[in-house]
Amino acid sequence: MALKITLKPGEKFVINGAVVVNGDRRTSLLIQNKVSILREKDVLQPDEANTPVRRIYFDVMMMYLDDAAHDQYKDEFTERMTEFMEAISNKDAMAKCISIIDDVNKGQYYGALMTCKKLLPFEKERLDYDSARESASS
Repeated sequence: MALKITLKPGEKFVINGAVVVNGDRRTSLLIQNKVSILREKDVLQPDEANTPVRRIYFDVMMMYLDDAAHDQYKDEFTERMTEFMEAISNKDAMAKCISIIDDVNKGQYYGALMTCKKLLPFEKERLDYDSARESASS
């Protein structure tokens, strides 16, 4: 089954690690075979991986896009996910972590990335709470 992607003018996306930029018109592409593809909005730059969930997301993204460095990022993912799960007690967040691990173990990295994105509001809420608590105690 082909994957159809409609791109806005100038929109960037990554296919198997290659950054591609759409031209000046809206374009539709049909991808006929299995590739690793991410839209620009789903790509996280290394300097943006500055929280626990974002670091987990980055490791999964790199496993998806960079097959040559897969093992390095899998080790980092395992370490970071273990640390994160030891620090949380929320059942919904824990279920999302288990789903991410399951997808990674099955090689379903895109699904793992989309579930990881669902953890970002949970993390933001906790980080904002901690920041507010630190400010109040100062």
